[in-house]
Amino acid sequence: MYKPMKLKELALFLDVPREERDNLSKVLALLVSEGKLQLSDKGRYQKPDTNTLVGSYMAHPKGFGFVRVEGVNKDFYIPEGRTGKALHGDTVRITLYGRPGQNRQEAFVEGIVKHANKTVVGFYKKNKKFGFLLPDNRRLPDIFIAGGDDGGAKSGQKVVAALLDFGNGKGKNPQGRITEILGYFDAPGVDIDSIVKSYGIESEFPEDVLLESEAVEVPLAPRDLADRRDFRRELCVTIDSLEAKDLDDAISLTKQGDGYRLGVHIADVTHYVREGTALDREALSRGTGIYPVGRVIPMLPPKLSDGVCSLNAGEDRLTLSCLMDIDKNGKVIGHEICKSVIRVSKRLSYEGVSKFFEHPLEEGADFSDCHEMLLSMRNLSHLLRKKRYDRGAIDFDFPESRITLDKRQRAVDVVVYERNDATRDTPATGPTPPSTDSRDLQ
Repeated sequence: MYKPMKLKELALFLDVPREERDNLSKVLALLVSEGKLQLSDKGRYQKPDTNTLVGSYMAHPKGFGFVRVEGVNKDFYIPEGRTGKALHGDTVRITLYGRPGQNRQEAFVEGIVKHANKTVVGFYKKNKKFGFLLPDNRRLPDIFIAGGDDGGAKSGQKVVAALLDFGNGKGKNPQGRITEILGYFDAPGVDIDSIVKSYGIESEFPEDVLLESEAVEVPLAPRDLADRRDFRRELCVTIDSLEAKDLDDAISLTKQGDGYRLGVHIADVTHYVREGTALDREALSRGTGIYPVGRVIPMLPPKLSDGVCSLNAGEDRLTLSCLMDIDKNGKVIGHEICKSVIRVSKRLSYEGVSKFFEHPLEEGADFSDCHEMLLSMRNLSHLLRKKRYDRGAIDFDFPESRITLDKRQRAVDVVVYERNDATRDTPATGPTPPSTDSRDLQ
């Protein structure tokens, strides 16, 4: 019954309405790119050749490479001269040949499904009439830069080049145009810029994303508070390191008889980032905020990441809250999750809380409004950590450190984060458990 079919034939066979055929075409194209279907010269979709696979090409500086195919345990070896001019990271279609060797089956690149490198970062080496970009990633070949495409760059500078072609001609290097000059390699910050650019990370936001973020209303309007629990009168704090820029979680704690009422409040980003908007698409493409040494590249524009979506002290903020009732033995006996609005009473730091625990009389004045809550937090953290330890929890307390920079953004020291009472607790009796992190409450 199997018969290769064209798009129109498949649409009729699958009873796909005419207005949905564009979506069918996109699905078929995706299946072809993944190697799950093949498109014949006559435009018919068919089962793939068992000797043809699609995977990710990993180049070696010596000219050969390997292809990793999803779901296949071993990589396929691509000899030098049979790489089909694929560049490192490209999605390629390969054809197997010969008998499987002792270690790897050999194959050759039949075609390139998708190029991975749109831009390349490296050193620029200029000749009289042209130049070459020497990529930081040595798995990539040198990039030819024509005389009029150097953007005024000088030899020895770190640059970013957009690829104009991928060197498909025989013996031809890929060609590019310099789009950004980062500076000389020893200039402050150029090393970090090079790493950021090499991963295609953009520090600037597109105009449509910025326009959407600027449209966010501040302060909160009455309609923003509809159907939300109001916790603005409750004592609520954030606890982060002194270097933290965006504060996305806060906690509150009250005693209830022998137990506790613990509130964990997370910034409600979804109120501002609606599905399908430019903000949503940009956040999806970035995936997360990134923290290179000495700087922050946020997932959302600053008006959101540092503003309405950051739980800054003294400001009304929309949150999602989980309220947990915990008995004297550390067992959660009830909980509720709700939309809420909070106003953080105080921003605390691990360093400051540690000093308070070590010298409560000297530091007490700065914590007079949350003195009792901090002590209760330490007791509850102690209780929860001991309970986890008694259940056999594994301690992943690896050393953490941070790099200290001078005014020129040069590394001058590496400081190990000190474990202290703000991030560690020990039970009063019984064996010593793993360290307790006050972030367990968050």
